[in-house]
Amino acid sequence: MRPLRRSTITSLAGAATAGAFFVCAAGPAQAAPLPVGTLGDSVAAFALHPDSVAGANDWSCKPTSEHPYPVVLLPGTFENIGFNFAELSPALKNAGYCVFATNYGMSWFSAGRIGGMNSETSSGNQVSAFISQVLASTGASKVDIVGHSQGGSMGINYIKLHGGATKVNTYVGWGQSSNGTTLSGIQTLGQKLSLLGLFNTGATLFGAPSLVDQQVGSAYTNQTTAIPLPSGPKYVTIQTENDEVVTPYATQSLPGAQNIVIQRFCPTDHVGHVGLNWDSPTLQLTLNALAGGPSNFTPQCTGFGPQYL
Repeated sequence: MRPLRRSTITSLAGAATAGAFFVCAAGPAQAAPLPVGTLGDSVAAFALHPDSVAGANDWSCKPTSEHPYPVVLLPGTFENIGFNFAELSPALKNAGYCVFATNYGMSWFSAGRIGGMNSETSSGNQVSAFISQVLASTGASKVDIVGHSQGGSMGINYIKLHGGATKVNTYVGWGQSSNGTTLSGIQTLGQKLSLLGLFNTGATLFGAPSLVDQQVGSAYTNQTTAIPLPSGPKYVTIQTENDEVVTPYATQSLPGAQNIVIQRFCPTDHVGHVGLNWDSPTLQLTLNALAGGPSNFTPQCTGFGPQYL
């Protein structure tokens, strides 16, 4: 078995046995595997094509019996699909999935590039409408969702507030924020110094109410966490101990989910919150989850994402 390398992640087709990924030939409509993007490609995409990413949004794509559920990719706060999914999207497409991705929550401050700014309620409505479009276009009964940070929270928003429990097969949240964050204690400090209200007012005025909604104890967080996680979908969270954005990192866990901490498999992987986008163990675990692979799947500890980012 060849060791997984970043240069070969385009050929990941899922796990046949624990720790086994195999090369997958391109589908009949695809002459050759799509190149998988790098961190540099993601940075360029942020500015040059924030609304597109290789492998995603082919509205003629129809799911196969092997991969019956289209995968919907949801980026995080301050991110966009071009930046967030330069690696995962083409890897999924090369593995035979129908892939769809959307930006949400753009505000006047976004300049068409900085997503996830509007309220989570408004963004959740956008995401729900997009998923309805995906289901109608593909004829699929359900979707799979992969969301990073607030994108993970948007997945939970869809499941809890938009009847998505019957329309989601597998949910994968990377550093997901649905339970709120203390922002490495900044929120707690702001409360102690009576400055949190000032910060929240400023965030709203500057077109970023999502920064308020994602805080522990916000009205939005309290509303959604009070709703029990519906049964039906398979839930997976992927976390890093070095997360300094959605903190404490353990609050990313969901009840009844497979809650995975990268360092329990790869202790020397010091990937941070944003770095999950380019972390090979994270991508391996994601592909295994979407393929219905074994729960004891062990990723190969190589191709780590940026440290502490």
